[in-house]
Amino acid sequence: MTNTHSLIAQSLADLRKSYESASLGEADSHADPLLQFEQWLSEAIKSEVPEPNAMTLATVSSNLRPSTRIVLIKDFDERGIVWFTNYQSQKGIELAGNPFAALQFHWVELERVVRIEGMVEKVDAATSDHYFNVRPLQSRLAAIASPQSTRLGSRSELESNMDKACQQYGENPIRPAHWGGYRLVPNRFEFWQGRRNRLHDRLAYELNGLAWERFRLAP
Repeated sequence: MTNTHSLIAQSLADLRKSYESASLGEADSHADPLLQFEQWLSEAIKSEVPEPNAMTLATVSSNLRPSTRIVLIKDFDERGIVWFTNYQSQKGIELAGNPFAALQFHWVELERVVRIEGMVEKVDAATSDHYFNVRPLQSRLAAIASPQSTRLGSRSELESNMDKACQQYGENPIRPAHWGGYRLVPNRFEFWQGRRNRLHDRLAYELNGLAWERFRLAP
């Protein structure tokens, strides 16, 4: 191990943060986890934390290897959490083989984490069409041009695909069949609020039939 690596390793071991900004108790949380999520997401947006809509999506491949990536929440309601992507990407292929997935939001400045688990389904074509058509033009063209998660010989290959898409579709690109929305239908939520001395607050919600059960987890 090099001296530089040794110094970095020691620095990592010495990193400490005391979480003291807020608390999360049963009395001041919602019985419905979607309402609790709505409140925290709203507070993250109002606090102007960087990219409050960014979430980690975890999927599992057919050979049981997990993978993660960042996607952006674009809608949510009582049916679940929605994002849009390429259906032929790595995550799309993995979701086709195993529809169970997990999401995680980490709002560092608020010392908060939300974890959501459930089954994933595609949204209807009309919903995908609507969102595709309100995206910026260059984003719509990029969705056509990028064979997401496949190997490229060079950056110029991707830029050439974009040029071809611009020439072919101009200002009126049509949503490709391989691009659209997913919805994670939750059966479990967890809300984590950092607390002093690592005695963090963790409130979990699990769906039991048609009702949500709320309980506290040890940090």
